[in-house]
Amino acid sequence: MANFSKSNVPQFSVDVYQNEYLPEGGREVNAIVTVTSTGGGTVGSAVSSPHLYSPGAGPSAAVAIMVDCSGSMDYPPAKMRNARDATAAAIDTLRDGVHFAVVGGTHVAKEVYPGGGRLAVADRTTREQAKQALRRLSAGGGTAIGTWLRLADRLLSSAEVAIRHGILLTDGRNEHESPSDLKAALDDCAGRFTCDARGVGTDWEVKEVTGIASALLGTADIVADPTGLAADFTQMMETAMGKEVADVALRLWTPVGTTIKFVKQVAPTVEELTDRRTEAGPRAGDYPTGSWGDESRDYHVCVEVPAAEVGREMLAARVSLVVPKPDGEAQPLAAAPGLVRAVWTDDMAASTSINPQVAHYTGQAELAQVIQQGLDLRKAGDMDGATAKLGRAVQLASVSGNADTAKLLAKVVDVVDATTGTVRLKAKVAEADEMTLETRSTKTVRVKK
Repeated sequence: MANFSKSNVPQFSVDVYQNEYLPEGGREVNAIVTVTSTGGGTVGSAVSSPHLYSPGAGPSAAVAIMVDCSGSMDYPPAKMRNARDATAAAIDTLRDGVHFAVVGGTHVAKEVYPGGGRLAVADRTTREQAKQALRRLSAGGGTAIGTWLRLADRLLSSAEVAIRHGILLTDGRNEHESPSDLKAALDDCAGRFTCDARGVGTDWEVKEVTGIASALLGTADIVADPTGLAADFTQMMETAMGKEVADVALRLWTPVGTTIKFVKQVAPTVEELTDRRTEAGPRAGDYPTGSWGDESRDYHVCVEVPAAEVGREMLAARVSLVVPKPDGEAQPLAAAPGLVRAVWTDDMAASTSINPQVAHYTGQAELAQVIQQGLDLRKAGDMDGATAKLGRAVQLASVSGNADTAKLLAKVVDVVDATTGTVRLKAKVAEADEMTLETRSTKTVRVKK
């Protein structure tokens, strides 16, 4: 285990779980890397910029709340009212001193509060002013989410803070800009701020909302009943206020002849990171993980090593955590790296044993994949294919103890035998239940270590 402990800086630890033994000629090494952050109170750029941190007040932060104000938010009328109330609840949750703004989103983005291309600083007066401004929000117009994100980015970048975060609420599909426009906005905003995205009701597109959260390293969820928005927004803001470190990267170094096959987050959700690598010097690459508070996450790293004879040993990869500094360099967050090793053996039992952590998360990643495939096949009318995929999902959820996903699956299929994955598709499925399963399909259960 590698620990980084210094006054006012969160302690990060890195643990590596793997079966390091390979048969003669074996080339693939799998490891689960557990990263844990505890304590502290400074961070991100604040680690090297103390002026961004006030002792006892948490790291400096800026938050932009993007509220869908398109015409569909008036159907039913309570939806807009619930959105206003939820945004007010989120504003009440802001720490004193946090910079914030509210953006109203239609086919264009408008500054609701404070206006003038700037951010307000949270205190009793500005919170009340923001809530007064919310009362003037009304529904009308289309939906162009890329414009909301770009305005949020401009506002958030105007403050010199350690943490930048967005909260985005939509109730409809992104119909007033092209998919390429939204992707371009996400590409431009990636790495500049994190963003949680929520879909309210059932008229929005799951892949759009989850795609926004994925690109901006935030969370995605459904709030099928608008009356649940206030509680959800409060929880999101509390979590955002608990973030202490921004822009943390998982850095992997590999020796000559060794390549990274994939890197993915596997807990608390499945998130593919392989294609997000940025080069970080000779044979090293950084994979973004976003902002951290007191929490723990697991990553699956797969490395391809050169084939070797029995008795050989080698370091397959070195895993560290870094955070960028204003001068462009990277500051390590762990005093020593985690090590992924390869040892070639003729002991068949040793080389064929699958590490329990690797086995568990391989199953969890497959679970997320077969749920998505099953729902896509169901929408396409391939009921036999959908039954097979969702049956496999039920089996995987049962084996891994993922009770929450099992409950969601039971609303879409009738489970005959969970152990074998024998299911029947339900004749009628509530749209909210199907969307909830799809939205939450990537949520995983931690392995019992």
